[in-house]
Amino acid sequence: MQIETLKDLIPADFSDNSRVWIYQSSRAFIEKEEKEIQEQLHQFYSQWHSHGDVVKGWAGLLFRQFIVMMADESEIGVSGCSTDSSVRIIKSIERQYSVNMFDRLMLTFLVKDKAEMLPLNQVQYAIDKGYMDGNTLMFNNVIGTKKELMEKWLVPVKETWLANQVNLEVPQKSN
Repeated sequence: MQIETLKDLIPADFSDNSRVWIYQSSRAFIEKEEKEIQEQLHQFYSQWHSHGDVVKGWAGLLFRQFIVMMADESEIGVSGCSTDSSVRIIKSIERQYSVNMFDRLMLTFLVKDKAEMLPLNQVQYAIDKGYMDGNTLMFNNVIGTKKELMEKWLVPVKETWLANQVNLEVPQKSN
């Protein structure tokens, strides 16, 4: 999936202020798993409720690795109970496929059109060795709205929170 197709995958009829949650898997899912997960997510969001009211929701598996959930709260707000129900489906997927969906110290970058994972504590090493730089695209999973998803989910490292955590200047080798 290329980023240009993101606008084709995310429902256009959701408010830009719709809440978004991103869960990153510890590995990419294979095609069979992807189909099963898409079906489970569809079953979940088509029955998503908050205090008895139907939540205008959507969920999908993107890049075979990210579960993105979205709730348009312009009419019905998402309560703690309905948020808990969304976390339950994620935990169920974790158990079913033996993955971790809550590791916030594992970061994912787009390298040669493929999602590549790297632990936070190894990012500086990758920069120092020239494997990545400030222009390397990063999946910025801390976004919170549809507008941010569309505009700031996949951005250069230098434009993310990570830029303040690492030194993007690679030391020049002396002769």
